[in-house]
Amino acid sequence: MKILVVGGAGYIGSHMAKMLSKSGHHVVTLDNLSTGYRDAVKYGEFVEGDIADSSILDQVFSSTRFDGVMHFASYIEVGESVIDPGKYFRNNFSNTLNLLDAMVRHDVKNFIFSSTAAIFGEPDYVPIDEKHPKKPINPYGKSKLMVEQALEDYEKAHGLQSVCLRYFNAAGADPDGELGERHNPETHLVPLILQAASGRRDAISIFGRDYSTADGSCVRDYIHIVDLCSAHLIALTKLVKGSGSKRYNLGNGNGFSVIEVIEVVKKVTSRSFNVIEAERRPGDPATLVADSTLARSELNWVPEYDDLSVITQHAWEWEMSHFNH
Repeated sequence: MKILVVGGAGYIGSHMAKMLSKSGHHVVTLDNLSTGYRDAVKYGEFVEGDIADSSILDQVFSSTRFDGVMHFASYIEVGESVIDPGKYFRNNFSNTLNLLDAMVRHDVKNFIFSSTAAIFGEPDYVPIDEKHPKKPINPYGKSKLMVEQALEDYEKAHGLQSVCLRYFNAAGADPDGELGERHNPETHLVPLILQAASGRRDAISIFGRDYSTADGSCVRDYIHIVDLCSAHLIALTKLVKGSGSKRYNLGNGNGFSVIEVIEVVKKVTSRSFNVIEAERRPGDPATLVADSTLARSELNWVPEYDDLSVITQHAWEWEMSHFNH
């Protein structure tokens, strides 16, 4: 297949481009490098450009007859989205419409969308399945849900087929050590704790110890980056073969509290570090765990790295090889 990976210089997109390429597919990465890294694009072709720019999109779609598009070019910081909602609606929603319009112009019918558990908001029940009510509580989650809703109408109007994959918490790094996570600023828990372990960060903060969980800290579902990408590849392959539009929740189906993740990191790294108890952050649900039964049954998707210590080990190897000089 010939695949356009939008946002392929970022954390998930770069791992995706590698997996596609290693699986024998032709990959073109389009990224504006606002949060991604040029040196993370190690496979396929690279075009620097923004999906807000229709002329760039027309050039890219005219140069290659793509079988499908994978879209990872979103802003992802929940807190920032509350402070600057316009940034999130412009990029995550408006610019995505621009991309979809270019696909319609060039008759590209298959779209894989990087969505999020944030579309569900404060959960009514856990684990969260696809039928769970969608009540996002921040502009980030709203911007992603708006795209999912728009995709339903683009299918009716233009026959554009899509699979939306709702991530819970992506974590880990390429087992080969070639790629990893390097957000700036970093907001994800596993790399933040690892930075405390490596000495790049003075301490790690636990935001709230009074949640209705076993130890009082928030519980989240962590999924290895490679397993996340494998679900995308399976979904795209099925979509291109005519399986039709689908929506899936992706996670391991088991939750770990912040305190449990800290303990796993201490074991994996054999290091101690400062842990600070801080106030709750607004908009943090107590528990977010995925029910990924549908993805497992319909995609025959089986996570390979569902052990948190393995996920953490791969991320630690990346931290030590790339930042601990």
